Amino acid sequence: MRRRDLLLVMSGAATMTRTLAAQPRPVSVIGHISMYSAADFAAFVAALGEGLSETGHVEGQNLLEHRWAEGSYDRLPALAAELVNRKVDVIVTDGGASPALAAKSATSTIPIVFLIGSDPVSTGLVASFARPNGNATGIAMLLSELVPKRLELLSELVPQAKLIALLVNPNNATSAERMVNETKHAAATKGLELQILKAGTAAGIDAAFTSLAQLR
Repeated sequence: MRRRDLLLVMSGAATMTRTLAAQPRPVSVIGHISMYSAADFAAFVAALGEGLSETGHVEGQNLLEHRWAEGSYDRLPALAAELVNRKVDVIVTDGGASPALAAKSATSTIPIVFLIGSDPVSTGLVASFARPNGNATGIAMLLSELVPKRLELLSELVPQAKLIALLVNPNNATSAERMVNETKHAAATKGLELQILKAGTAAGIDAAFTSLAQLR
């Protein structure tokens, strides 16, 4: 190739590069469904924004759509449907498996990234750990599965305790029943009496602690 032809090619490539750089980047729309309220989960939102910025998502160039259930499980399907109709690029969920399951019921194509405390396989979010399949992935801390182990540790730390109470949220049906059954089994193995208390609201929690005081 002659020098003149090479310079023309290089000039054309440089012009194309400048043109592409000048074009606006496509805006990514990230949906977020939380079981909580904006005030309760402000730290999570801040961390989410910080994490997105580290991956190149600049505030103002990308949109973050928040949907807050504020403790109401009944609102989750509608919130998930809103984000699907908004045509978000990805849905992030927190606050247990219920928001993630609502998102999965609303779409089979939009990627879902969840943060849950229970087993994603038993809750139906993924097919298996080895082959999740579907459109859902995320982090499972397996907190529910650790509750029986906590009871065992508690009985060793306080061996004189024979009556132990377990406080569960009955609205979180995806993990509450399994947690209760497994904890009952652990209590029976240790020869402990297990009292099940249920609370799905702040007022219910206050009432549960009143009952705890009476149970001693």
